[in-house]
Amino acid sequence: MAKQPLLEFTDRGIYCSKGKFYIDPWKPVDDAVITHAHSDHAYWGHNRYLAHHLSKQVLLYRLGEINLQTIEYGEQVIKNGVEISLFPAGHVIGSAQVRVEYQGEVWVVSGDYKVENDGISTPFEPVRCHHFISECTFGMPVYQWKPQLMIFDEINSWWRTNLNNDIATVLVGYSLGKAQRILQNLDLFNGKVYTHGVIENTNQALRNNGVQLNPTERITPDTPKDEIRKGIVLAPPSSVGTPWMRKFGSYNFGYCSGWMAIRGAKRRRAADRGFILSDHADWDGLISAIDATGCEKVYLTHGYTATFSRYLTEIGFDAHEVHTLYGSEEEAEVKDDTLNEDKNNTHAVGGDLERADTP
Repeated sequence: MAKQPLLEFTDRGIYCSKGKFYIDPWKPVDDAVITHAHSDHAYWGHNRYLAHHLSKQVLLYRLGEINLQTIEYGEQVIKNGVEISLFPAGHVIGSAQVRVEYQGEVWVVSGDYKVENDGISTPFEPVRCHHFISECTFGMPVYQWKPQLMIFDEINSWWRTNLNNDIATVLVGYSLGKAQRILQNLDLFNGKVYTHGVIENTNQALRNNGVQLNPTERITPDTPKDEIRKGIVLAPPSSVGTPWMRKFGSYNFGYCSGWMAIRGAKRRRAADRGFILSDHADWDGLISAIDATGCEKVYLTHGYTATFSRYLTEIGFDAHEVHTLYGSEEEAEVKDDTLNEDKNNTHAVGGDLERADTP
């Protein structure tokens, strides 16, 4: 009789029957371990939550008064004889990989992750394991990130140009993760940083958790347009095309996302500038992270699972696609574009995907 796996993929989420807990479940459960506070991983309705300490205030802000236990990286919790510990994922502040061990068998659930040190999230740390459950949001060869220093040089230069032209600068990124990464890397000699309320609420939750962030000022109806043009505005994707953004008068709008690597993505979002800045690992980052675990099997939860699992299998990994509800609507919007774009950057030779130059 086949041995029951330590972690299983169910219609509620990733389940550990020995420990009687779920990891990032998307339906209400008794006991949930949460990798990070993004809404596709942290749902409302569980009886008990376990997460990293730096996710505490954001989870409470997003989910309300939940029964939440928090721990530090490397700290161990035992649930019904199963050992649980958290390790840095490098995705956003407080994000964690979940290490699960029982009788010498080790599984790691990555959640979302990136391998580049962004200077604000605790850097990604590979964890040795037998089984690794990985995202592959950007699991196509077309996705190759430049060092973030180069991207922020572009962003700060663009901001200065707008200042010289007396045009307001609006930069769009997710309220948790991207917004704080941008904030900490802006050249504040240029001017003040103004924020949309959604971003400022998230910033305040993180500050309440002890995170040191650069100063920001929430935009209100009383904030003068002339003052806004002297600074830069950080806004969430939900603000694009709304009256809130149009009230700045003349402005240039930039979008920060890994999807900006694909031609047409900037045009789709009506952005003046697209900056390729992602909080997920790129193609090479995914491969290096998986390789560093020394895992016997890798399970791919969301992103380009078919393409990436095929490639991993071809280079010697025991790779499997699994169905989960992780990911975002934005991924679906550009997935077809990426597949079309990638035809120009990869080609099959004897069944292998070979990388060519990417844009």
